[in-house]
Amino acid sequence: MRILLASLALATLSACGLSPMYAGGGSGAVAQSLAAIEVSPIEGRAGWLVRSALEERFAAAGSATPQYRIEVTLDDQLEGLAVLRDDTISRERRTLRARYQLIDLASGEIVLDATDGSDAGIDVVSSEYAVIAAEQTALENLSRDIAQRIVTRVALALRKQQ
Repeated sequence: MRILLASLALATLSACGLSPMYAGGGSGAVAQSLAAIEVSPIEGRAGWLVRSALEERFAAAGSATPQYRIEVTLDDQLEGLAVLRDDTISRERRTLRARYQLIDLASGEIVLDATDGSDAGIDVVSSEYAVIAAEQTALENLSRDIAQRIVTRVALALRKQQ
């Protein structure tokens, strides 16, 4: 009886039209397309962090002749949120926004034009060193998060295109 139910469940799952994005592993179509993306330089420290994370993720499937280029523009903002009675800031928010375009190198066509963003809260304490370290850590985490969001959105666009 259990085998029959398991077989029925597998049959209904395959009929729903879902398929793994990275089917075929590193030799699959999406993974090979991701490996064929070159990342244009991005300005600033946040740009260096995002570009490094993107290159790491795109190169995970191996290397291939570039077929696409991704251009990313970042907006990094740090703002005070909670102001105490003595006009000191007790909380900050770091926001990192990315606008990016995936360009087909052969045709010059823009395959994907999108934006993504992420933010983090930072407690402002009496130690200036601790605040600077928290701001830098927040930037590193936001950069990795933005890179992962970009890779996911690019993979979906490439999968849809194929």
